[in-house]
Amino acid sequence: MTTAERRFVLGVDQGTSATKAILVDAAGEPVARASAPLSRRHPEPGLVEQDGEELWRGVLDAVAGCLAQAPPGRIAAVGLSVQRESVILWDRATGAPLGPLVSWQDRRGTALCARLAAEGAASLVRRTSGLPLDPMFSAAKAAWLLDRHDPGRTRSLRGELCLGTVDSWLLHRLGGGHVVEVGCASRTQLLDVRRRAWSPELLDLFGVPVESLPRVVASTGTHAEAKGLHPALAGVPVAAVLGDSHAALFAHAAGQPGRVKVTYGTGSSVMGLTSGPETASDEGLCLTIGWDDGVPAYALEGNILSTGATIAWLAGVLGTEAEELARLAAAGRRGRLQIVPAFGGLGAPWWDDRAEAIMTGFGLDSRREDMARAAVDSVGLQVGDVVAAMERAAGPVAELLADGGPTANADLMQWQADVTGHDVLVARRPELSALGAAHLAGAASGVWSGRELSGLPRHGRRYTPVLPVCERRRALAEWHSAVARARHRTSRSGGAEAEASDRGS
Repeated sequence: MTTAERRFVLGVDQGTSATKAILVDAAGEPVARASAPLSRRHPEPGLVEQDGEELWRGVLDAVAGCLAQAPPGRIAAVGLSVQRESVILWDRATGAPLGPLVSWQDRRGTALCARLAAEGAASLVRRTSGLPLDPMFSAAKAAWLLDRHDPGRTRSLRGELCLGTVDSWLLHRLGGGHVVEVGCASRTQLLDVRRRAWSPELLDLFGVPVESLPRVVASTGTHAEAKGLHPALAGVPVAAVLGDSHAALFAHAAGQPGRVKVTYGTGSSVMGLTSGPETASDEGLCLTIGWDDGVPAYALEGNILSTGATIAWLAGVLGTEAEELARLAAAGRRGRLQIVPAFGGLGAPWWDDRAEAIMTGFGLDSRREDMARAAVDSVGLQVGDVVAAMERAAGPVAELLADGGPTANADLMQWQADVTGHDVLVARRPELSALGAAHLAGAASGVWSGRELSGLPRHGRRYTPVLPVCERRRALAEWHSAVARARHRTSRSGGAEAEASDRGS
């Protein structure tokens, strides 16, 4: 292949703290990469906001930085992965945001969800959307935005206002109209997950007019032309869109049930494909749509609210950096302390929005190294609880496929293998969400056949459990005792999750 014929795919991952862009060649190898940071605001405790215009500029900056390093050749397609559940409201005519991008981390919908749960709506929400009634998802945030900017729903009913997730916002800016990718739509708590269409019952429950919502589209297709991202992309299609965790699952080539990926980030996502939408979980897991490239791929997922955020918090408390905290943890005494990082409640498999962050087991001999040990271990323990819930819901897990920055911590990855009893296989590349979006876009555009795509290099180091079973059980018992102390058992967003939490692992 000559230089002029060399083909590439651009993957763009718009995440919570940054936008990353990578250029991937036909061998599946990144040949250029760049990133742009994205700030967050915390106007009050529990509130997390971002700026839609800053987000858009960050995407442009990351793409420009990546393409500035690009070798000669032709870019065949762009794939886009995005943070999920975050939601923004804008004016359809002007395109101007009417308020902040309300982050997936934001808890301002807690009161609304509590009221709906008290009215008995949790089972309807779970049955229809596949999701537990919780303020992490988009619906309660969307209701807040409309209550603030269109309390009578007059403008939204006329279609003058647009509500959208991050993919909707970016595709609108690229001239793709008001659309949402079906996997991202499945995270809004407004979609009938089995019909793959907006649910009239859920729209009525949350007070969201369908006229304000985007049209639901498949993950692949020509979503927009990418020239709005960079002049060099004129005529290049945005050929694939996915949620970031979904893109990471695709990049792992976890196309069969039993292979479960763990994405470690600010929070963490544990996800694996399931046999179909009939696999409803009573284990505190979400039924979601991984992607739809002609055939919808359903998945079970557990969302953990605070993993990397726990490390960042304790590093700040101790006046150090996350990298140094990992080194401190290696010298800490395991099991002396337990930290349950319920800073905004607990996510899967507990879904207890009134749980409180606690530290237990400390004494006069406790050291900063022990605190660091407890914080790092809490990441693996929370993931372990979700993996156990997945096995109860859908059968044995063959192996865990890990990605995200914390996978560089060998101590954490070995602990993850030990505490779950499963091999952990770590991704070769850190930018897995961007890579997954690029893979799907390239497959949709003919850069790779299905066989070629499955043969691309993906994984590196493997970690095998070495902890004796008796010690694993003791560690889990100590952890679950601490979790029980953190929880408020009288506050439930759904009755079945209480049973799952009582069973533990």
